Amino acid sequence: MIGVVGGMGSYAGIDLIKKIYNFSGAKEDQDHLPISMISLPQEIEDRTRYLLGEVDVNPGIVIGKIVKMLALNGAKVMGIPCNTAHAPIIFQEVLKNLPMDCLLLNMIDEVGTFIKFEYPSVKRVGILSTTGTYRVGIYKDVLSSYKLVVIQPSEQIQHEYVHSSIYNPDYGIKTQSNPVQQRACENLKLAASHLIENGAEVIVMGCTEIPLAFDANEIQGYPLIDATGVLARALVRAASRNVTTIL
Repeated sequence: MIGVVGGMGSYAGIDLIKKIYNFSGAKEDQDHLPISMISLPQEIEDRTRYLLGEVDVNPGIVIGKIVKMLALNGAKVMGIPCNTAHAPIIFQEVLKNLPMDCLLLNMIDEVGTFIKFEYPSVKRVGILSTTGTYRVGIYKDVLSSYKLVVIQPSEQIQHEYVHSSIYNPDYGIKTQSNPVQQRACENLKLAASHLIENGAEVIVMGCTEIPLAFDANEIQGYPLIDATGVLARALVRAASRNVTTIL
């Protein structure tokens, strides 16, 4: 069983499950891998607010408890559809509750592996993300081990175009996810263009809510990499290997 920690944002968990189904290769209902999702958004502190020092409680504490609950429900392979939750200070807290017989995939590592496999000639990777992920440098730290150079927006672009498109109470994706408001879509496309102008060869949608704003897998001819989709593929592979081992 695949376990999904939902609630960060809530549509991101639903999006991950949809993509797991898309990549499963199932021909009928019975072919699909079993999935369990627990979504407790009211109990999980905002990851960016924690990383920016605006709240004191580490979100990883509750996320870790949810991971344990998923394991009790039978999940053996798990994923967290929230890039910011993979900041080491949060992710390490989650791992404290991971049972020995369970596997928790690291979304950021999976993105690095995906880029090196699918785009071996790429050297410069643009990142669109929350300000928490941006400030802590989650992608920069991980992708450097894959010999990839990370390009992030300027502080102004990050604040006015990316952060606002996610968090603005009037038009941000956390407020309006289905459908995403046009202003949020336009702002994120402008931010992606800014990354391309600064040398990015691919763009990682490094917030699980950002893919909801794009209706294509490229922009200006440059690939858009959906971190949620990458995680979904990896979960399907890992769960399928686990099923084979059991059988």
